[in-house]
Amino acid sequence: MAVQEARGGAPAGAHEGGCTCGDCPHGAREGHRRAVAAFLSRRDEYAAGQGLPAAVAHSASASRQWVSEELTQSAALVAERGRAEGEAWLAGLWRRSVGTVWAAVVALLLVQALTAIGAGWSAARTAGLLAAVAVAGALTAASWFHRERGGVLAPVIGEDNRLSTSRAVASCWVLFVAYAVLLLAGRLAAASGHRERDALIAGLGLARAAGVVTVLAVVCGIAVLVRRVVALRVLGQRLQKIRADRPRAADLLTDDCGRGAFTDLQYVVISAVALVFSAVRLARRPDRLPDLPWGLAVVVLVSAATYVAGKYAEGGRPVILSVVRAREAGDLDGPIRQGDDIEIRGAGFVPPGAQGADRLSRMAVRIGAVHVHVPLIPVTGGFSNPTDAALTVPVPADVEPGRVEVQVVTAAGVETNRYTIEVTE
Repeated sequence: MAVQEARGGAPAGAHEGGCTCGDCPHGAREGHRRAVAAFLSRRDEYAAGQGLPAAVAHSASASRQWVSEELTQSAALVAERGRAEGEAWLAGLWRRSVGTVWAAVVALLLVQALTAIGAGWSAARTAGLLAAVAVAGALTAASWFHRERGGVLAPVIGEDNRLSTSRAVASCWVLFVAYAVLLLAGRLAAASGHRERDALIAGLGLARAAGVVTVLAVVCGIAVLVRRVVALRVLGQRLQKIRADRPRAADLLTDDCGRGAFTDLQYVVISAVALVFSAVRLARRPDRLPDLPWGLAVVVLVSAATYVAGKYAEGGRPVILSVVRAREAGDLDGPIRQGDDIEIRGAGFVPPGAQGADRLSRMAVRIGAVHVHVPLIPVTGGFSNPTDAALTVPVPADVEPGRVEVQVVTAAGVETNRYTIEVTE
């Protein structure tokens, strides 16, 4: 009787999958949704010039600083809720992934049963079903041990908490080849005649499976190479990476900004076509590894080379091109003085995936020995400052007059080149 109602109208003891209180793991999605809605409402309110306290409304610089601090605190709450939702989503993903794996086994059983009508059930169908059960059992066990990190998807989630295209493609080829070998092993175990066993062993010969083996070796090598390339480019400050709240299926076909990436898309599509072709060949000739034609194998290798080249070409270090004194309409022209705003123009100031307010608020500008945090200037639907090509910051009074160096530190922690300006008294 004495059950207290939690915030949102849900009973305090009923925190289950449908909970919408936003304060427990079961309601993480609802909590994140509410935090995002509150932040967007506050941002648009400030963009319209509403909600400012009277103490700062008379000063443009003071009101801008106050708005930036308020939005930064609200964005920090959104980021915290987003991380909580991502962890809860990953923790619950392993059950869904296991269900998907066993659903694929049931689908294989149905296909085999339908195709056996008229032709009859064969030993190859039994071996194929047992191989699928063995692979599904191994994936289920691995999913259990990695249940807090996404279950079956744990090996293909990169260090930036996104699905890795190279790892996903390599994993699909590894699972397919493992299934094909288990299928042949099952048929070999059930074979009774020497001639049949010799034929099955010959089906594992390299001469017939050279195309599949070559593609498998290349895609696995690319998965390792790409991880190394990305790590070295990040450490060398030639690539900016921002950690995502949670992995998404679209990560396989897009870049960190969520835009479609040609290199990733063509790699996934061509690899999927080659896998489907290999699966059909295996179904037609279950007595040997699928003989992937060299023409199709070369197409996969060209696609893989394009993908690797794209990884080498993407990114780049942020750069300052110029620094000018920011001037509003009606202001007099003059040199840069303490208290003035400066506009830093360049490229790469906002890393891919860092368009959120919590990431933008982490940007800073080093002016001499003083670190200045870049203020968030809201407009309807987004922010006018900072942007990828320009940002505006005030010159603090602590900056000594004379020649000082300006350097931008992005949300990914990457530093730009140093640009020298002259500050007068």
